[in-house]
Amino acid sequence: MSDSLVGVIEDAEPSSDLLSARRGVSYRFVRPPAPPDLVVDADALFIWSPRSSFLRDNWSNMRRLRWVHTATAGVESVLFPELIDSEVVVTNSRFIFDEALAEYVLGLILMMAKDLQITVAHQAEHRWERRETDTLAGKVAVLIGVGPIARRTAQLATAFGMVVRGVGRTARTGDPDFGDVDPPERIHALFAEADYAIVILPDTPSTAGLVDAAAIAALKPTARLINVGRAVTLDQDALVRALRGGRLAGAALDVFAREPLPPGDPLWGVPNLLISPHMSGDFRGWRNKIVELFERNLDSWLSGGPLLNVVDKRLGYAPS
Repeated sequence: MSDSLVGVIEDAEPSSDLLSARRGVSYRFVRPPAPPDLVVDADALFIWSPRSSFLRDNWSNMRRLRWVHTATAGVESVLFPELIDSEVVVTNSRFIFDEALAEYVLGLILMMAKDLQITVAHQAEHRWERRETDTLAGKVAVLIGVGPIARRTAQLATAFGMVVRGVGRTARTGDPDFGDVDPPERIHALFAEADYAIVILPDTPSTAGLVDAAAIAALKPTARLINVGRAVTLDQDALVRALRGGRLAGAALDVFAREPLPPGDPLWGVPNLLISPHMSGDFRGWRNKIVELFERNLDSWLSGGPLLNVVDKRLGYAPS
């Protein structure tokens, strides 16, 4: 019996030194745009880059493919109609980034509430100027998206005494972390009460443009908005207009319509906007955690067992 061929589509950093040898497995590593010849006959693919178009570009030649694993939680760049309609199983790296992302969101909230950007600027200017800042206890955090990352964020926000509300695909009551989860059509009403609107949504047909100009207009002038999900879910231009017009106290974006954000992009100069380079989930050692998850799935796949984090290809994410 021949080995199962696993193609590894690399990103910027090589992963050959992270993956352990396994009986019955032959690895082949490809760094795009290298020729795909080595892996067109692969039984499985491990795709590191969230921006990789490798599978889509070579789909017609990959006739033995049965399983694809992505090193990201979001799978929108991997999915395309032919793959969705096929019997190829897709798994993702859900749960790996939950703690890091939730902590990052709380860090942004604290930075904005405590006006730390101004503190850092004043230090650089050798300027001593005392001022009052906000507290978090009693503030309302509305989370758009109620997946694992949002759930951990809700738990941390609750520990600070914040009042948490959630918006999910379907309404429900009695959730241990969100209380009542409201449907998307309630976004405008919830935003009117929000002190912090936190967008943690995947890129799917149902989430594109969900946080639109009307939703942003519903926010209080003292409110702040954070997006650590996907850029397509938020009307970025409407947010910029609100910030420039002084109709919103602040915002923080970790995801953008164009990435990387060019040095000359006008977004860099938008007042009261915190910009980070799509790094909210990155933590030291994340690549090792991804490999641990992949290898656990690989062992199960080789033995015909169930896989973790199977994506519903039509929904565009791995449901709970």
